[in-house]
Amino acid sequence: MPFIGNIEYHLLNDGLSWNDGGGAFGLVPKVIWEKKLPPDQHNRVPFHLNCLLLKTGGKTILVDTGLGYRLSDKQAMVFGLERRDGGLIEKLAYLNISPADIDIVINTHLHGDHCGGNTQFANDRETIVPTFPNAEYWIQRLEWADALLPNERTRATYLADNFLPLQKTGQLKLLNGDTPVVSGVQTVITRGHTRAHQSILIESKGRYGLYVADMATLSYHFERTAWVTAYDVEPLENIETKRRWQYWAVETGASIMFEHDPNISVGVLRPKGRHFQLTIP
Repeated sequence: MPFIGNIEYHLLNDGLSWNDGGGAFGLVPKVIWEKKLPPDQHNRVPFHLNCLLLKTGGKTILVDTGLGYRLSDKQAMVFGLERRDGGLIEKLAYLNISPADIDIVINTHLHGDHCGGNTQFANDRETIVPTFPNAEYWIQRLEWADALLPNERTRATYLADNFLPLQKTGQLKLLNGDTPVVSGVQTVITRGHTRAHQSILIESKGRYGLYVADMATLSYHFERTAWVTAYDVEPLENIETKRRWQYWAVETGASIMFEHDPNISVGVLRPKGRHFQLTIP
């Protein structure tokens, strides 16, 4: 099993979704990005849904919850969702972990593909309840506010059923910026994709890891500072955020963990000319 120092981690795949290539690469011309990630006949590119599981300090911590199990057939078709060997709950079961075993759920942000698994249908198939009954759900306060009051651009991805039930059951914890979780694990604000997007920083026994989430949606976004998605609400902020963490990653030799990249789940960043290159350790 993989470790960063003394901290056990697993990337659990909730499935694969197909997303518009133009949205994924923003202003980058298709003739450039399609050489790196060829699209299908509908101009879609594959996104993995890799959730992070940490076991340390007597706690079982889950970061992001994928698309969940409440999608209608039409919604699953829109996302192009594929689950050939099950979703997040099945992957947890492979590790002999049940939803009741999760102590903390951290949402990097509240877009539907990162928190859709926060909640599930109760036995009546109508009531929506938290998927992880004993967990405290950690969300940045500003992200919570933006999700409650979305604008014309963001309302389609902030879906209240993914997060409002957490407040009703008293399982919600709102954070104010960088926050320690347990020894060696903390949330860090990585503004750009959303105003309060957060990533997960791991440090143990001189080794480092960073779960970037949508600070760098795909590995190519972390190799090229200027490459941002069309989904980033603050693209210039995202560029500056990435720049800081790119140099940190090179200096520390950290394991960089990607939530959506279909080819690189964990990589190490090295300088390459004017840009960077990720290699699989």
